[in-house]
This record gives sequence, C-alpha cells and structure tokens, in this order.
Amino acid sequence: MHEFMNMGGYGRYVWPSYGLAAAVLLWNIWSAMRLQRQALEHARRRAAIAASDADRRIA
Repeated sequence: MHEFMNMGGYGRYVWPSYGLAAAVLLWNIWSAMRLQRQALEHARRRAAIAASDADRRIA
C-alpha cells in the first residue's frame, strides 16, 4: 500500500493534484447550484411583480 501511495516517488505531487481537482469540481457544483437558486428566486420575484402589475391594470 505504501508503494502505491508513494507512486514511485511522485506521490507528493500526484495526490495533492487529485485533491485540488476534487476541490475544484466540488466548488463548481456548489457554485452552479447556488447560481441556480438565485436565478429561480429572481424569476419568482419578477413573476410576482408582473402578476401584481397585471392585477392593477385590470382593476
């Protein structure tokens, strides 16, 4: 197991690279989910404003 983790002396470069890649992927997923929530909230607010404006015009 130690030989696998050491990877012929390159383990100290390989494993942090894997860790950084995983962190970037997780950040990308988290950021996309956050932006989607913000976009949905913005769309809901705009729809509510449009509906209230339509109600005012009818009345």
